[in-house]
Amino acid sequence: MNLRKEALQYHKEHNGKMGVVSKVALRDGYDLSLAYTPGVAEPCKDIHENKDLSFEYTCRGNMVAVVTDGTRVLGLGDIGPEAAMPVMEGKAVLYKKFGDVDAVPICLDTKNADEFIKAVRLLQPNFAGINLEDIASPKCYDIEDALKAQMDIPVFHDDQHGTAIAAVSAVIGGLRFVKKQLSNVEIVVNGAGAAGTAIVQLLLHAGAKHVTMLNSKGAMYQGMDMGRINRVQAALLSKTNLKKQQGDLVTIGKNADVLIGVSQPGAFTAEIVRNMNKDAIVFSLCNPEPEISYDEAKAAGVTVTGTGRSDAPNQVNNVSVFPGLFRGAIDVRARQINEDMKLAAVYAIAELIPERELREDYVVPDVFDNRVAPAVAAAVAREAIKTGVARITVDPEEIRIRAMKRINLE
Repeated sequence: MNLRKEALQYHKEHNGKMGVVSKVALRDGYDLSLAYTPGVAEPCKDIHENKDLSFEYTCRGNMVAVVTDGTRVLGLGDIGPEAAMPVMEGKAVLYKKFGDVDAVPICLDTKNADEFIKAVRLLQPNFAGINLEDIASPKCYDIEDALKAQMDIPVFHDDQHGTAIAAVSAVIGGLRFVKKQLSNVEIVVNGAGAAGTAIVQLLLHAGAKHVTMLNSKGAMYQGMDMGRINRVQAALLSKTNLKKQQGDLVTIGKNADVLIGVSQPGAFTAEIVRNMNKDAIVFSLCNPEPEISYDEAKAAGVTVTGTGRSDAPNQVNNVSVFPGLFRGAIDVRARQINEDMKLAAVYAIAELIPERELREDYVVPDVFDNRVAPAVAAAVAREAIKTGVARITVDPEEIRIRAMKRINLE
């Protein structure tokens, strides 16, 4: 059976990938009086006096919404909200498996940003966090910014920031192996969409000094024709490509130490990666077909390389990020996920592999490594408390241990 037929049969047999399971037993009238009337009125009255108690007394405290409009789903493009549901549902399953976070897929039938923003904002009483997913750029920037300003719970566009955290942690891991410093290396990011710009922003926040971003026309620089540049890209031009180099990837890739692709299949040739500096690092994150395969990059002399695929070493995947990120954020009832929390997640992932265990084919932890989500959760919670966005204070080590127990019970 081929993958298409098997995937369709899999989804049809299970009628999707998730359902609703009660946490409590209803064995008799007394159980019913606790779960529903009259007992249910007691938490209602307390929550009326203090809305934050809804995080303690209801499923809200462990619930995240995975929300899309279906305008940029995987590599399929604008396929609509109904067709986006299998991806959102799959994301919800990953939340449960890797972080024991309950997640609900929500596919909104609108392409209007204002309608989308209003709908999500009105959902706030139900959730501890919002995961935005598969929304076309540049609309995704406006939606996220507006919701972050209007909501009192974390709003996180995973296509941007989850990808960025996974990618930057991979870069840190690679640099640890080749003994280079982030502040010294020349980094090229090929692709200036939502993921590319978020990667650049996080690299700069982490301390990178020499980053050049390319779009389909070539190297981007301050002073270039702004006709097709969005506001997020424009804001990065004063901090990147400080030498104002111009040209295509063949030219810009020469003498780079790190090359990151979030662009299109086959964008990196053997010639491009061969002309990079000694001990080059290449991460090709286009999915399902990368800019250059793992084997091709190694054959061209790249020291450390990885893709988004699970059939090659050093897989760079968001599943290493979002379950632990939201686990930590909602455990301290964070009001937002800020840049310091993202950076904490980067180093939690990158430093999970001890120095003595680093290898060319092992600078990124395996996505099924059950230490990842708890480590990320603890680091994110710690930073949320430190930066003042946590509603409650919980020992991060307690969060890590509790997350380990929750995940390993699955």
